[in-house]
Amino acid sequence: MPESKFVIIDGNEVDYRAGETVLQAARRAEIEIPTLCHDDRVTPAGACRICLVEVEGQGLMQPACHFQSSPGMVVRTDTPRVARNRQFITSIHLADTIADREIAEDNNPSQVHELAERYGTAGDWTAVDSPRQGRPHDDNPFVEFRPDRCIACSLCTRYCDEVEAVSAITLAHRGAFTTISTADGRALTNTTCELCGGCIDVCPTGAMTEKQALAYGKPERELEKVRTTCNFCGVGCQIDLNVDRSANRVVKVTSPPPGTTVNDGNLCVKGRFANDFIEHPDRLDTPLVRGKDGQLHPASWDDALDRVVEGLQGVAERHGDDSLCFISSSRCTVEENYLMQKMARAAFRTHNVHQCAAT
Repeated sequence: MPESKFVIIDGNEVDYRAGETVLQAARRAEIEIPTLCHDDRVTPAGACRICLVEVEGQGLMQPACHFQSSPGMVVRTDTPRVARNRQFITSIHLADTIADREIAEDNNPSQVHELAERYGTAGDWTAVDSPRQGRPHDDNPFVEFRPDRCIACSLCTRYCDEVEAVSAITLAHRGAFTTISTADGRALTNTTCELCGGCIDVCPTGAMTEKQALAYGKPERELEKVRTTCNFCGVGCQIDLNVDRSANRVVKVTSPPPGTTVNDGNLCVKGRFANDFIEHPDRLDTPLVRGKDGQLHPASWDDALDRVVEGLQGVAERHGDDSLCFISSSRCTVEENYLMQKMARAAFRTHNVHQCAAT
């Protein structure tokens, strides 16, 4: 008989693709299989066991994130056995973290609690008194590790190793003592850490969180996300400003989901954390022009722009067009940089135009 070209998942025939996992095949068929420790950017670990499914011919359930599909394979993701496993594993994770969702989600959302709400639990379990160690003396300004929320899924350490390629954090110790640590328990600023905050972004429980947002005191669910472009370089990374509308304040920055924007869910230290300038008291919020007294005074935009035009035209008349030079910024959009060079060439007839991303 000819070899099957399909993987059958919950009765649906899905085209077989060599090297694909059951989870990947199921997603192509829009069949939901929950995960906690999985991210498409890192190697599957099968650590959380939430994604176990039944595979015909296998005595034990298999982790969909790691188990390779094969032609003719029959997979079931929605059976009483699978449902019991999800509830049981979710209950174990809840016992190993903070069970009260209001407390657990003091900053980041908790995927464990989301799964518990969606799939249910196997009853209330007594919380485990975990001996997991933290790093209370880590004085880095951005990343806070809270061991009471950690479920040792290793997603943060795999991200640090495989995506950022710095291996600043790692799983340390064994059994119930397993924790997220650094070499000799050092502060992140004394390791290879680039403080990108990717560990915060991938953490499913909020064990890795942002110090500044935590100190602000509002959970992410109460903030409004506003998509925009990072203004720190010319790459064009997309970011989500998390805004407290009642205070008209940007509380923190998060990255869009992987696979949706040019930066694939990644951000650098500036893109994720350097947002306090928005509320800085020294930030200019109105144009200033220099008066006859030599001092800067507030002015309207029309007055300020008129002064700019007057100054540029005066230099060109006295010294020639090529005495002018226009320098734009990589923090501007492509359209704004285009207009800068157009103004230089078309309005002032000079090719002396530069952009800082070119250096």
